Amino acid sequence: MAISSKISGFIERASWIRKMFEEGTRLKAIHGEDQVFDFTLGNPSTEPPEAFNKALLTLAQNPQPGMHRYMNNAGYPETRAAVAQHLSRTAPAMVEAQHIIMTCGAGGALNVTLKTILDPGDEVLILAPYFVEYIFYVDNHGGTTKTVHTLADSFQLDIDAIEAAIGPKTRAIIINSPNNPTGVIYPSEDLKALGEMLKRKEKELNRTLFVLSDEPYARLTYDQATVPCIFSHVRNSIIVTSHSKDLALPGERIGYLAANPAMEDVQKFMEGAIFCNRVLGFVNAPALMQRLVAGLQEERVDISDYQAKRDVLYDHLTALGFRMVKPQGGFYLFPESPHEDDVAFARMTQEHRVLVVPGQGFGAPGFFRIAYCVPMETIQASLPAWEKIARDAGLI
Repeated sequence: MAISSKISGFIERASWIRKMFEEGTRLKAIHGEDQVFDFTLGNPSTEPPEAFNKALLTLAQNPQPGMHRYMNNAGYPETRAAVAQHLSRTAPAMVEAQHIIMTCGAGGALNVTLKTILDPGDEVLILAPYFVEYIFYVDNHGGTTKTVHTLADSFQLDIDAIEAAIGPKTRAIIINSPNNPTGVIYPSEDLKALGEMLKRKEKELNRTLFVLSDEPYARLTYDQATVPCIFSHVRNSIIVTSHSKDLALPGERIGYLAANPAMEDVQKFMEGAIFCNRVLGFVNAPALMQRLVAGLQEERVDISDYQAKRDVLYDHLTALGFRMVKPQGGFYLFPESPHEDDVAFARMTQEHRVLVVPGQGFGAPGFFRIAYCVPMETIQASLPAWEKIARDAGLI
């Protein structure tokens, strides 16, 4: 066998989005690209804000000596300072540059953090529905995952279930707000309850418990909703994020991790994380992107564009009888499948050239994900197909 059996198994577990994407490619070759409605990938169709283009042009026309050389493994001081200043606007205490590490996206930040805190056999709690890559990131560093389900009616935190899942090997919990795939935001009162519960468990177990808050969608929120700062509620917390969504730069792989200044042994954590950022092979976040995002911390894509897309799909699908929690952020809908078998339902939608991802791919069978970060023309053109799907599913 060319690859390990473990990796073969992982590929199968992570294959739902890939399978749906490949099916979309096949259908487009048959029917034409504009006749296939592909809602599988969270790959923004929105362009970066104009401020990014201006900054890129200015830098290209005025190159600085040494601008492409290695830098400190934590990143450029001025970029780290700019990120810290932005975070300090909502944090309970001043975040400083020394608490920031620039990384190759949020995936890089998660891997750096997990390598820093995990010993072999340590356990990480992940909350379903979840981003499936969490399972593989934890495995990368010798850890194991335990799934805890969120509340069935709202996808909000089930504090009692989280507490019951914590054991002597638990080291961390990963939360994702706004959540992929549900779009829910965890409110302050729930994060406060989480923090208070973790304090009790830390004393009981004599063990530090970390919360890793994965926040790439934190600035894509609707209806005046905001994402509370995890630093206000959990002492041993780390923010991991990227500019893939808020600046529409997924291909540039630029993100960061930020440690709560109030964390126990925060300097030791940062020392370990800087070391891990190097030895994992990421070495540094891309130099050009670091220089650009330093001046763009208060910029973001046009939220009204995503909100309009959300509203068109949400209003149309709920009118057809689909049931779902209305997203507060991000760019996904996560409706209940009209059929108990969400995989069979996803295959049925393909008959109408609509591609979605079964909820099984997110640890939540019985649902399906729609990524609405596609052109509005695609959404509008898909509406008659959704009506046929609803009719075939017995909703209308």
